[in-house]
Amino acid sequence: MTESTENRTGFLATYFDRDAVIKIARTAGILAWVVLGIYVITTVISVGQFLLQFVTGVYYQKGMSIFDVAGYFIPYFLQPIPGIVYFIGLKFAEYGLLILLDIEDNTRRAARK
Repeated sequence: MTESTENRTGFLATYFDRDAVIKIARTAGILAWVVLGIYVITTVISVGQFLLQFVTGVYYQKGMSIFDVAGYFIPYFLQPIPGIVYFIGLKFAEYGLLILLDIEDNTRRAARK
């Protein structure tokens, strides 16, 4: 990150180190994708393992209805939901920090005029 060449004013805004805020925002964005990737990978592995066991007959019982079979699949659809929530939260934090940084830059420019 390069240093700003703009004139400094006496205006004290929310953030004092622009580069640190950008690094934190970028780290949150990267971490969001990493967390989502981990949850997707673990879900795919878990579903694959379950399907392998289901096809070989490990989960079959005599007299099972379609609702019993559906009950086996429901937890695997719910497994990636925490990863999606973490992803959305981290992306919200990333873009929120960038928006606040833009607001501060606008305020600093307005204080110079």
